Amino acid sequence: MIQAMILGLRQPERYAVRRLLVSAHNELKVQHPCLAVAITESHDLCEIDKYAMVLTLPSLLINNKLVCSGRFPTRQEVLTWLVEALQS
Repeated sequence: MIQAMILGLRQPERYAVRRLLVSAHNELKVQHPCLAVAITESHDLCEIDKYAMVLTLPSLLINNKLVCSGRFPTRQEVLTWLVEALQS
């Protein structure tokens, strides 16, 4: 199972990243039907500060590795990160 955590203070930004993750997960499930992705969100300042220096824009962790911080990732980037996590 892949663990994805979205960090950000504002709900709309976290929601946008969640939509990208769900979309990428649905695409990958065609090739990997057993693929499971657990998505969690945090808006806790202490939690965000552990991983990212940017508080206003979302950050994304996949399997506790910071893959994107301070910007919105592209769908292709999310697909790439999920495939890399699947292979490791």
